[in-house]
Amino acid sequence: MRKSMLLTAVLVASLTAVHAEELTGTLKKINDSGIITIGHRESSIPFSYIDEHQKPVGYAMDLCMKVVDSVKKRLNKPSLITKMVPVTSQTRIPLMVNGTIDMECGSTTNSKERQKQVAFSNSYYVTSVRMVVKANSGIKSLADLNGKAVVTTTGTTSDRLIKQNEAAKNLDIKNLYGKDHAESFLMVETGRAAAFVMDDILLASLIADSKNPKDYAIVGPVLSVEPYGIMVRKDDPQFKQIADDTLAALFKSGEGNKLYNKWFMSPIPPKSVNINLPMSDKLKDAFAHPNDVGI
Repeated sequence: MRKSMLLTAVLVASLTAVHAEELTGTLKKINDSGIITIGHRESSIPFSYIDEHQKPVGYAMDLCMKVVDSVKKRLNKPSLITKMVPVTSQTRIPLMVNGTIDMECGSTTNSKERQKQVAFSNSYYVTSVRMVVKANSGIKSLADLNGKAVVTTTGTTSDRLIKQNEAAKNLDIKNLYGKDHAESFLMVETGRAAAFVMDDILLASLIADSKNPKDYAIVGPVLSVEPYGIMVRKDDPQFKQIADDTLAALFKSGEGNKLYNKWFMSPIPPKSVNINLPMSDKLKDAFAHPNDVGI
């Protein structure tokens, strides 16, 4: 009985110490201002995009709102204001570094190069980089892109990947850039580009949401396998720990699987399209063993 009472006292003391820890970095900023600012994407279906009501929605948005709930509990501020700021592939890191946003919820690859400027939570998705083309284009491989225009979205890892393969295979490619994924896909749709190189899930989502999905095909080799994470500030362990712990708890409880099924295996707004993409073995492993390892 005495041991039990002693253990309880130790646990209470430990929790009290954690809660009483001096606020630093992002948590202090949020606590002082009463506002937590989320950077969101506008066309990264189904992770972070604008629905028919002009509201940011998606798988990543749902996960980030769970982190917001954890921050409210940590700060004991249930009325904390959540502010939404749209970001693009090009602006997301600068807006994180300069303090405009507190976390970015989208489809951002956790890379070692980006870790020089920002940090990432545990991974919540794992994707493969390939390319989308018109189904009747005859394009099946990277070699088939020789002499053609290829689009990537500005500020993404796909730009580096296509240029590496262009040099290695001595290909003559005209590189085009879209300001976001919707614009990049539109270039293929309208014939301005022969291919759009991007994460396969984003390509699959754009195809599913297009006027004629059968007109497109995802082809070619896997150029890279990349993990997505919530982007947070570098050297800010207090805030990152909340994001990591929140995601780990969701994965362990099974709620992460429910959110996955909501956005990848069910009809989603605004057109009630079902991407119908079962969870990959790599993502199942990321759920079972939460980590923030970048590529």
